[in-house]
Amino acid sequence: MNVIELNNLTKTYGKARGISNISFTVEEGEIFGFIGPNGAGKSTTIRTMLSLIYPTSGSATIFGKDSVKFAPEIKKEIGYLPSEVFYYDNMKVKDLLKYSGSFYKKDCSQRIKQLAELLDLDLNKKIDDLSFGNKKKVGIVQGLLHEPKLIILDEPTSGLDPLMQQKFFDLLKEENKKGTTILFSSHILSEVQKMCDRVAIIKEGELVKVEKISTLKENNHKRFKLETKAPMPQGFLQIAGVQNLEIDGLHVSFLYSGNINLMLQKLAQLELLNLWIEEPDLEEIFMHYYEKGN
Repeated sequence: MNVIELNNLTKTYGKARGISNISFTVEEGEIFGFIGPNGAGKSTTIRTMLSLIYPTSGSATIFGKDSVKFAPEIKKEIGYLPSEVFYYDNMKVKDLLKYSGSFYKKDCSQRIKQLAELLDLDLNKKIDDLSFGNKKKVGIVQGLLHEPKLIILDEPTSGLDPLMQQKFFDLLKEENKKGTTILFSSHILSEVQKMCDRVAIIKEGELVKVEKISTLKENNHKRFKLETKAPMPQGFLQIAGVQNLEIDGLHVSFLYSGNINLMLQKLAQLELLNLWIEEPDLEEIFMHYYEKGN
């Protein structure tokens, strides 16, 4: 079953860019990545999908229900962490979270305590006295306190130190093991690479591609690095499938998509001192998609 379905979701703001014809699905129990640079339209897509802002055209369904018509019902089962969190400064953390918990018809006090301990969050502090990172932790607890079926995270790790990020990722994996579906939006590719099964890439308000992380990494490209005994003849690697070619004296590196056997036959014509073939990281592949779209 698809927990999220976007069908040509579009939001325009006069001449300013919004999002155009965004379509993808997120399956139940999946950790789905949504990546693109800042300003690409990730937050607009999420807010439109949640009917916090209304679509200009197209539609979104969550749990099989239209997200505009059934908005209040749907939101009971969603945990949403926006990219920027704003709170009543004068409240204590525990009062804010108790207040948040009161919207759901269940006792969340034990869960709040567990999450606060895990994230090292002081419940007795005033919101006003918290650092940006600790405010983010409040947002995480607020998003997870009612044990939602769907968690939507928009740039969730900004402000968290690396140790806390790891705790947060472990927490998400635990939730996912219980069957929770997660949409993880980020401009940091290594995060998405660690967490997600599939990923949608967005650029300038338009969807570039939806792909399995494994396919993105394995099938498309390999990173070749070589050290040659003599300088490589000019134009030697001007062949289909070679990208990002960098030559620094006797050291050569490039990305290659194509038949590896053909590439090895080609390289066998050179006198090599060293050869490395690696999986490129998602960053490189991602840039390749962007460049292709230009």
